Amino acid sequence: MNQYAGLTRLDRGNAPVCDLRSDTVTQPDEAMRQAMYAAELGDDVYGDDPSVNRLEATLAERLGKEAALFLPTGTQSNLVALLSHCQRGEEIIVGSDYHVYVYEAAGASVLGGIALCPVPVAADGGVDAGAIAAAVKPDDSHMAISRLVSLENTHNGQAIPLARMTEATDAARQAGLATHLDGARFFNAITALGCAETDLAAPFDTISICLSKGLGTPAGSVLVGPADLIARGRRWRKMLGGGMRQSGVLAAAALHALDHNVTRLADDHARATQLAGALSDCGAGHVTQATNMVFFTPEDPDNTKLRSHLADQGVVIGGGDTGAIRMVLHKDVDDLALERTVSALRGFYA
Repeated sequence: MNQYAGLTRLDRGNAPVCDLRSDTVTQPDEAMRQAMYAAELGDDVYGDDPSVNRLEATLAERLGKEAALFLPTGTQSNLVALLSHCQRGEEIIVGSDYHVYVYEAAGASVLGGIALCPVPVAADGGVDAGAIAAAVKPDDSHMAISRLVSLENTHNGQAIPLARMTEATDAARQAGLATHLDGARFFNAITALGCAETDLAAPFDTISICLSKGLGTPAGSVLVGPADLIARGRRWRKMLGGGMRQSGVLAAAALHALDHNVTRLADDHARATQLAGALSDCGAGHVTQATNMVFFTPEDPDNTKLRSHLADQGVVIGGGDTGAIRMVLHKDVDDLALERTVSALRGFYA
């Protein structure tokens, strides 16, 4: 499914009670706004912003890596990683359903001359080690040079087990390839897996961490990895227009989120479980749930009636006019908002 289908602009004159389109719609709470207001600032392009420096050092240490780089978006963070790992004419092996391959406009190919080689994604969201090994190109001048394996965790909300991730990265290492993790929802993954941050980060050379999803900041991502690669990434960030000035206002929000919004991700997962159960009880169609995401395919092929009914009750959903719908729980959906959503669903399916 296209996870961005139906993500239309809201009429702010009729603000929703519950917005389930994505966890990117969160707003900073008062404590986060105060942290942003009080942030120590400098010019980050010069390396002078103490809040950005603190954020980069904090995430590098927490994930067990040498260095980190603050970037405006997750797409740019992934792109900077890919460009830093690979040269023109080289190749990235990536899951065929992963964000890097499907939803990032082929930036590595367009801007870096890097080939993207898709391999199948298994039902659990992982990529089989055998698929990676089979995709590695021989030393042949007719072919691109395999250089990097790019994986994802979570994938469509699924937290992929550490053993599965390690099997895939081991296959990459045996072929002499580097590894990158699109960790847009990295902290959702470790929450579901019950593992340490370093456990998930360890098999990867670089990891991209998004701060504006479950952690609830206004914007920003951090790329962590080896010091030499992060230094190359800083140059790529400038070239791509991602160098910001007093970006400590965003870094301060991220530092606040790392202190206060990681452990509460379990609440989002629990509410997603409740929502999935309510949909199943309503006979709404095929329902699945993983971490903070619920997917369901209504039996009625026309989603517009459901979307309109929920909107009248102050509940906003994404998805196209037909097919599967994704609902994402996040910190701005509390128990009352969830109750409002469940009540609206029961009214529709009564």
